[in-house]
Amino acid sequence: MQLSSSNFGDGERIPGDLAFCLPDPAHHVCLGKNRNPQLSWSGAPAATRSFVVLCHDPDVPSRGDDVNQEGRSVPASLPRVDFFHWVLIDLPASLGSIAEGEFSATVTPRGKPGPQAAHGARQGVNNYTDWFAGDNDMRGDYHGYDGPCPPWNDEIVHRYIFTVYALDIEKLPLSGKFGGPEVRAAIAGHILAEASLYGTYTLNPALAD
Repeated sequence: MQLSSSNFGDGERIPGDLAFCLPDPAHHVCLGKNRNPQLSWSGAPAATRSFVVLCHDPDVPSRGDDVNQEGRSVPASLPRVDFFHWVLIDLPASLGSIAEGEFSATVTPRGKPGPQAAHGARQGVNNYTDWFAGDNDMRGDYHGYDGPCPPWNDEIVHRYIFTVYALDIEKLPLSGKFGGPEVRAAIAGHILAEASLYGTYTLNPALAD
């Protein structure tokens, strides 16, 4: 299988229009347009019955002590963990692309609704659900795509890995609230093929191009 995006090439910087947050000289960050990227895939096996799209950031700090703290930085040596930005399942086997902004075109405080989505698909919750859990203005279930917003004081540039999986089943056996880990477990043993690409993003002015 092959996966591509008209918004960025593999390993290139993700455009600001696709980000949850943008750099802001006065306040470090401001909200972005939060549009999901355009994705196209091809070469799926003939036996494919559905597709899954996952986007995760494998570079998220495992501890939040220094995150976005004035006069401090998140060290490059800190162990990192996965943060899911998009969990999209049950896409029909006839589909070969997703349009820019089709699943997200703005930041939605308290999260976009779900799980039902376009094309008869379903969207799980991303990890902004956990990130905003203690914020009275923002907490909620964040279904679907929400783009990059890495710590503005992180010493490393973050990677955002988009993966499309071709599956041998039409619907994943998931109900209720589910996220990236649950989908990864559910697709095990059902993957016929997969393809990935990644983009990079930083809010640290010292690391910007």
